Formats: sequence, C-alpha cells, structure tokens
Amino acid sequence: MNPTISIDRVDAGNYWTDGGAMLGVLPRAIWGKKVQTDERHRKKLALNLLLIKTEDRKILVDTGLGNRLNEKQRDIYRPSEFMLPASLAELGIRDRDITDVVLTHLHFDHAGGIVTGLGATDRLTFPKARHWIQKTEWETAKNPDGLNRAAYSFEWQLALLEHQGKQQLIDGNVEIAPGVTLVKTGGHTVGSQIVEIDGPQGFYIYAADIIPTLFHSSAAITSAYDVCREDTFKAKQYIFSRLKEKNGSLLLNHDLERWELSAAGLKL
Repeated sequence: MNPTISIDRVDAGNYWTDGGAMLGVLPRAIWGKKVQTDERHRKKLALNLLLIKTEDRKILVDTGLGNRLNEKQRDIYRPSEFMLPASLAELGIRDRDITDVVLTHLHFDHAGGIVTGLGATDRLTFPKARHWIQKTEWETAKNPDGLNRAAYSFEWQLALLEHQGKQQLIDGNVEIAPGVTLVKTGGHTVGSQIVEIDGPQGFYIYAADIIPTLFHSSAAITSAYDVCREDTFKAKQYIFSRLKEKNGSLLLNHDLERWELSAAGLKL
C-alpha cells in the first residue's frame, strides 16, 4: 500500500451509444424498461475518468472523447462539451501537472482526448506526460483490421503522440508507481488493461470497459463491443476475486449514477 496515494473522479462529459450494442447479450426485454434511450435507441454514457495522486505523480486514467470529433461522429454519438480541462482545473490540476496518462485501451471515447484541437493546429493535451499503453493495443490501433477500424479511427492522435515520443509501451502487468498497477486483461479489446490502486483510502479497481456500468457487474453480461467475451468473463472473475480478497471497491467509468461499488455490493 502507498500511504501517500489518493484518488478523484474526473468528469469528462458524456455521449450516447447504441443501447443494444452496449448491453450485448442482455435482452432488451430485461433492460428496456430500466434504461432510458433516445429516439434512436441510444443509451447515454458518462465519461468518468480517474485521477491518481501520489507524493510526486499525477496520473490520469483515460482521456475521454476530446474535441476533435467530425460531424458524422457528432451525429452518431451526440457528445456533450469536452469537460476534461475544466474538471481538472476544479481539482487544481493544470495540463502540465499530469505526469502520466494511462490508456485502458485506445477506443475513441477513451483516447480521443490525447490531443486537443486548437483551431487549425493540434497539440498533446498533456505535453509532459508519459502515456502508458499495452503494446498489443498500440499495434492494433496503428494497423486496425476490418473488425476494429471503426473503433480506432483517429490516426492523428496516435501520430502526434508517436512523433513526440510520449508513448510508453508495455507488455503485461506493470506497477507504474507504488500502489498503482496496470493489469492486462484483453477481452474488450486485445490490449485492454485495468488499474489497481492500493492506498490509505482503500483498494480500488478501475475496470474501464470490462465493467463499464452497473448492468455489466454481472459476470455473464458483456458488451457487443467486446472482441472476446471469454476473456472479458475471465477478467471479471479476476476483478471480483481481487476485490473480495482486499475488501475493495469497483470504479465504474460509464455509469451515469454510480461511480463506486463496494465488494459487498457486488454479486461475487
């Protein structure tokens, strides 16, 4: 446990995505009356990011959508204003204060905020930060196949990141700071990773899109966006085991109402 570690939720806004795809194998007959959708059957999702502060590090987990979506993407996803900079400012954090950015995976709603568009120019949103990415995820995003191309359609973010040498590619589990460990799970994407935080506030797992909402806290319910349901299921088993072992809490990145869910509140 790191005695100097603390965590905060960071609100990066929200967007809408297809309800059936998001809830995957869970039939609409079960969720349809409980989940609000719009006229295009889209479900609203929060963009709950995580800020981890240690004695000498400020680690941001994921970056939200950013402000570089094109008109077609804006029509499909109906995004809110990009709120990340303002939300960090409310916590007293400037862009240059962020020492590390962890990208759980490189889908547009998690990695779009790597870059900020400033009129005709782009810049890295967090210019001093190392960006921690699983090597397999980076390779998939750089050269997506037909299955993955739509989810990784933001080449300029990765190109700028690579040009400035800010990507930190890893292969497997890595403790990036005392009490902060990245665990490669796969499942949602080939190179998905989760974040374990062990500090005086308690033990937490930020599971990203392995368990994005309260609905997905059931082991068998997976999103249709997952590339391998079996690996997602195994990742959930690991997460539940760790939370039970450490009497910890799960942090939900896309849930509109719940941010933290204790081990006691999970059906383990």
